[in-house]
Amino acid sequence: MAAAGRPVLGLDIGGTKLAVGVVASDGTVSGFLVEPTRREEGHEIVLRRLFDLGRRSVAAARAEGALGAGEDIAAVGIACGGPLDSRRGVLTGPLHLPGWIDVPVVDLARREFGVPAALDNDATAAAYGEYRFGAGRGTETMVYLTVSTGVGGGAVINGRLHRGAAGNGGEYGHIAVQPGGRPGFGNRAGTLEAYASGTAIAQRATEVVAALGSTGRSSVLAALPVIRAEDVSSAARDGDPVAREIWDETVEILASAVADLVNILEPNLVVLGGGVTRSGALLLDPLRRHVYAQAMPPAAAAVRIELAELGDTVGVVGAGAVALDLAGSGAPITLDAHV
Repeated sequence: MAAAGRPVLGLDIGGTKLAVGVVASDGTVSGFLVEPTRREEGHEIVLRRLFDLGRRSVAAARAEGALGAGEDIAAVGIACGGPLDSRRGVLTGPLHLPGWIDVPVVDLARREFGVPAALDNDATAAAYGEYRFGAGRGTETMVYLTVSTGVGGGAVINGRLHRGAAGNGGEYGHIAVQPGGRPGFGNRAGTLEAYASGTAIAQRATEVVAALGSTGRSSVLAALPVIRAEDVSSAARDGDPVAREIWDETVEILASAVADLVNILEPNLVVLGGGVTRSGALLLDPLRRHVYAQAMPPAAAAVRIELAELGDTVGVVGAGAVALDLAGSGAPITLDAHV
């Protein structure tokens, strides 16, 4: 068991970027570094660069005073999208990392850094980070959704982080919101991710704009060479009627899924994170109204809906939170054991 109280290293493996940082027992991040994943290089090269980035992060944290002279990290936490096996510490085939099959990332990290290491689904880790150090502090049951390139999430239920039987629980993006609708990941169509993710918002807007010529309608979005989700939210905020319709539909679909989760889990708090939530009140205010109207009255009365607090560091903080548990930091909730 690593020494309690010492900082840990958080490693976040994304499809487009790697993020690392040294995380203290109060969730403070030092030595935060980011660089492109370049996943086409393959897992051996990418992990070599990730571990090098981690060492540079430790050096930066030491220069910032977050690590004392001669003090080292107590453990390493790794966050990555699934599928993965958190108990064995193996990336079994992450959807955002093609070709990464049965990669024993925990064993590799242990050998590299000489300290205990643990692996968790990135959205599950992010949920735990928000629970311990962000918007979820002080709650008992919390649901977290990240709405970004895709849609994922995690939950703390009655003070326990929910991983699921296979370690990949919280795949809220696969909730069916329009059965038989737009294609999504895997064999299921009409999922939340196919409608409310940043990728889906941009795709839907592009399709609507391409069809405007036959309707006689216009939109500022038509002048853009490439439409992004943030373009849709910005145009909707400015009153563009086409963008507003797309945005309103997105909020209604997302709210329907959130209401289902509220009814099923009756959380004290729902936390929304990810790039799409940078739209702020444009998303949060109508989503709250829809959820409170759709959820069962007792569940609606018990829940708050808030935006995440950890921002771009959430993946690193989440990975760090898992590592802090491994290091015996006196975490407030019980987690499945890592070996």
